[in-house]
Amino acid sequence: IGLFTKMYRVRWGLLTGINPLVNPFYELAVRRNSHAENVALFKKKRLYRALNSKEQTCLWCFFFNHQAECANFIRVIHNFNKTHVYVCGTGAFHPVCGFIDLGLPTEVLSWKFDNKALDSGKLKCPFDPNQPFASALIDDHLYAGTSSDFLGRDTALFRSPMRHLENQYIRTEHNNPFWLSEAKFVGMYPLPDTSDPDDDKIYIFLRETALDTLSSEKVIHSRVARVCKKDVGGQRSLINKWTTFLKARLVCSVPGPDGYQTYFDELQDVFLLSTNDGNPPVVYGLFTSSSSVFSGSAVCTYSLADIRAAFNGPFKHKDSPDRYWVAYQGKIPYPRPGTCPSKSFDPMIESTKDFSDDVIGFIKNHPMMYKTVHPINKAPVFIQVNAGYRITQIVADHVIAKDGPYAVLFLGTDVGTVIKALSVTKDNFSADEVVLEELQVFEVCFPFLKQLYIGSKDGIVQLALERCNTYGTSCSQCCLARDPYCAWDGTLCSRYTPAPKRETRRQDVKYGDPKTQCWDQEDYTRHPLTEKKLIFGMENNSTFLECVPRSPQTSIAWFIQRSLDDQQVEIRDAPRMIKTRLGLLLRNLQQVDAGIYYCKAVENTFTQIIATFHLKIILSDLMVAPLRAEPSEGKGKDTRNGTRLRYKNLLKLLNKPGATVNEYCEQVWRNGKRGQNGKTAAKWKSTREFKRY
Repeated sequence: IGLFTKMYRVRWGLLTGINPLVNPFYELAVRRNSHAENVALFKKKRLYRALNSKEQTCLWCFFFNHQAECANFIRVIHNFNKTHVYVCGTGAFHPVCGFIDLGLPTEVLSWKFDNKALDSGKLKCPFDPNQPFASALIDDHLYAGTSSDFLGRDTALFRSPMRHLENQYIRTEHNNPFWLSEAKFVGMYPLPDTSDPDDDKIYIFLRETALDTLSSEKVIHSRVARVCKKDVGGQRSLINKWTTFLKARLVCSVPGPDGYQTYFDELQDVFLLSTNDGNPPVVYGLFTSSSSVFSGSAVCTYSLADIRAAFNGPFKHKDSPDRYWVAYQGKIPYPRPGTCPSKSFDPMIESTKDFSDDVIGFIKNHPMMYKTVHPINKAPVFIQVNAGYRITQIVADHVIAKDGPYAVLFLGTDVGTVIKALSVTKDNFSADEVVLEELQVFEVCFPFLKQLYIGSKDGIVQLALERCNTYGTSCSQCCLARDPYCAWDGTLCSRYTPAPKRETRRQDVKYGDPKTQCWDQEDYTRHPLTEKKLIFGMENNSTFLECVPRSPQTSIAWFIQRSLDDQQVEIRDAPRMIKTRLGLLLRNLQQVDAGIYYCKAVENTFTQIIATFHLKIILSDLMVAPLRAEPSEGKGKDTRNGTRLRYKNLLKLLNKPGATVNEYCEQVWRNGKRGQNGKTAAKWKSTREFKRY
């Protein structure tokens, strides 16, 4: 399942399975508040729990080593009609399915579930809650890529009726590794190929062990497969088996200068992004590398035209085990294998049972296409390598910016973060990856009304797709963010809405150049965006100057000005000065470290000051006496409160403009003189002789 859980749109809200041992369902009802913001109201709902006998059987089978898996994990949630939702759960390795009655759309949302009207979930839902799985509910039939056995050895593509009936299911060929080999299903979508509804197909995305390679080691390849929605199996062969099943390889690779490709072979997630121009959706695939040399993730995009071209191309063929795979050059039977039966195509072929034995035999032995499907522009749109985590899920959103449409990616990682990014194609056709922000949403994607919902076993987080207020209060910062959701309106960085009357708004997603967009704004290269902060540091101690840029693409440079008459000098890496991504760490402070520190953000050719610190160094000798605990006449006297109050008074006094250490010492001396009748007066007065700071 991964760190994040899947969510499903149901009428006016969302449903997701969270923690089955506590409350397996969350219902999300999205409403508008008085500020026109979309706010999700989360409601916990309890559903069917696995029978105690099933849980005990599960525990005994695993010798109590997988207690967490022996519960009812919800893996299937689909709309059935206007009033009911179809759900399936693992049922402690005994899958079960049933219906949830939500009531009529005009009524108050109800929640009725009949535990006694459950059906077997075999061939519809996986036994194991951690098994990769995909499903789709189409015309009262559930398409599911799952395993048919308890141990998960037989993975196949099934189609089952809503009510489990014998001999009414269709599946891939059993014990034929050339059809599927240790397949891990990722997603499936019904897509029309032509205007004829009889030609509709189901596209399935998966990864599997490749048998069409020359390597002696185990190799994983990603595939896109498809079947006809009207496939009912063969008449004499492939009975209750798919007769239109074909698959092609999906390639996501980075071309190298020497001609070699760096492959990201393992498909993890798929998202289909619909466009507003009526064209077919774009397929976004999230891949990870299986290499032992490096770890990384990549996002590749594919057009349905390229996928269909692969299925209309030559078939893959191998004459014998010791031969190479080649394109089939022989005669192809009629109708072409993979063609959906329809009256408009051939009135004599109304069903897959009307296919000839030649067609059935050919597709049984040639389920794989020879041509591979390459991504658009032959390269990924986003790459993340050796980042210390892996990207596991993807959601994309189509947004119209001032200079055209963009696809914004929301990427979920296995460490509980969400990356917001986009790929920009410039005028010279070069691609530029832009990470807009990275959010930590869980400690340990689904666009809906311009909100992003991230679910895990612990709960659900709601995020707005646009977060323009995080990009600061200047035109340059808003422009450097390169977020297509946001633009500078003259006062704030706010949400961008395409309209002819708002052409004055400043936005540059393609290049992010404030010099062209904010030329009439204040010069932030000389004037800082924030006020100067007064920082006091103790000699021989350490201090940290925090400076975090607004944009992930920004690099930070530190400068120091030791006096008003000196020039700014850039700080290089030194043993006592360590630059981090969150700021500057100064160790073992000395008097020479005093001065004004500038934190400058550099992006492209634009530089601006985003933080200024005035660091003053307090001599260690001046602080030894005030912070030292006083010896008391009575043993066991607690001096911690007094020390804490003195330190608190010190901070309060030093935060005042023009305050000095001697003023603090004078105050402590006076207080001590009143409380101790002058016993320590000489001690505190001696600080007057120190050099004034």
